[in-house]
Amino acid sequence: MSSPAVSDSAAALVALYGEALPEVYGYLLHRCGDPGIAEDLTSDVFLAAARAIGNGSAAHVSTPWLVAVARNKLVDHWRRRGRERQSLHAAQEPERPSSSENEEGHALATLDRLSDDHRAALVLRHVDGLSVPEVAVELGRTLHATEALLTRARRSFRRLYEEVEER
Repeated sequence: MSSPAVSDSAAALVALYGEALPEVYGYLLHRCGDPGIAEDLTSDVFLAAARAIGNGSAAHVSTPWLVAVARNKLVDHWRRRGRERQSLHAAQEPERPSSSENEEGHALATLDRLSDDHRAALVLRHVDGLSVPEVAVELGRTLHATEALLTRARRSFRRLYEEVEER
């Protein structure tokens, strides 16, 4: 038999899930473009919420908190993916976007060709609208290192974007 506190926590989680799921999943899908990855990361976000509620931190768990957790899970995913690529030394030929893709599709295809660090920095800064100091905190870098990273990321993005357009 479960205690009243456990059933209250479960009810709070179910209510939060129903309310926040579209926003959390939409946030992740918009940034990664892959429904499977967005679903996996959304599951991870709500597991983190369940753990927090189970540890007595229910007061801190809210939709904005879940979106912040989602952002961190996505950054962690990109870092993990970058480490996997490095460990495999895989040099994959990037896919060329079809001529029927719109500007957003072209930009997403270009983002996908960037290194994980560059992609994370650009998405946090230009899609999520974080300030440079906030991006630095999210990426665990100094302010100056983040400014340099963003400069390199923008340069790489521009080069790759134009390179695909020329093909």
